[in-house]
Amino acid sequence: MSDIRYYTEEGLQKLKDELHEMRTVQRPSISKQIAEARDKGDLSENAEYDAAKEAQGMLEMKIAKLEGLVSNARIIDKSQLSKDKILILSTAKLKNIGMNKEFVYTLVAENEANLREGKISIDSPMGKGLLGKKVGEIAEIEVPNGVMKFEVLEIII
Repeated sequence: MSDIRYYTEEGLQKLKDELHEMRTVQRPSISKQIAEARDKGDLSENAEYDAAKEAQGMLEMKIAKLEGLVSNARIIDKSQLSKDKILILSTAKLKNIGMNKEFVYTLVAENEANLREGKISIDSPMGKGLLGKKVGEIAEIEVPNGVMKFEVLEIII
């Protein structure tokens, strides 16, 4: 079962750039550290060698994870999105019913989420609660201290 994730062009490019930096900068740097530590002699008691090998293992895990994300990534064409309901990359104007305050949020992939920019992850409780809602509907979002209610005022693409 593939784990398809949807991204903006910018979000996918950011992932690709990070992967490229790991492969071309970090990987050679760690290989150099391992070689230098190996040149110091006995590897059985060489803390520098052990640390470099551990860092290499962690980096390779990160690279493998990013490769998986990039290979399963799909770019969303905003022009093809419906304004009928909230989807990934939809921007919605919402009213917090309890606070009587309006907010504007865009639903994005997890790695693109940034609350200061009004971007929330579709995997967050808020994102899951808003997904599929239409104008006029109420989204009930469970939070640690209860339930928050948001009315969908407008869907902006």
